[in-house]
Amino acid sequence: MSLDKILSIGGKPGLYQLVTQTRSGLVAQSLIDGKKISVGIANNISVLSEIAIYTLEEELPLREVFQKIKEKENGSKASVAPKAGKLALEEYFFDVLPNYDEDRVYPSDIKKVIQWYNLLVEHKMADFSDPESDTEPDEETPGEEAETAAN
Repeated sequence: MSLDKILSIGGKPGLYQLVTQTRSGLVAQSLIDGKKISVGIANNISVLSEIAIYTLEEELPLREVFQKIKEKENGSKASVAPKAGKLALEEYFFDVLPNYDEDRVYPSDIKKVIQWYNLLVEHKMADFSDPESDTEPDEETPGEEAETAAN
């Protein structure tokens, strides 16, 4: 399942899967207990595919961070507990993403990323490959090169 359908809802624990959109918001199902809830548009809703982590060079999409954790852990749950101390969380995240921006990525953010990753792995939603690279071949670049060569 794509991260486009996985949501984080402000004030609610865990992650939610988008079931359907309504006129006044959406219906989501909790990945923790499976209960469905109605969420209004006034709630703070974040789609996981649109979240990024600050690095020293750029913002790295959460999908890529999850992929790095998956590679480190060979597809199993993260080896550090989300409730571990600040130092343990930062050491683990530094192993996964050595160039993350320590000034803008807080221990609470790291904790959340690890919790989300573990929840997705537990529910067998750990396919973090780039959906755009699988479905659309990059045909613009050769055309641009040919056009430049013709000029």
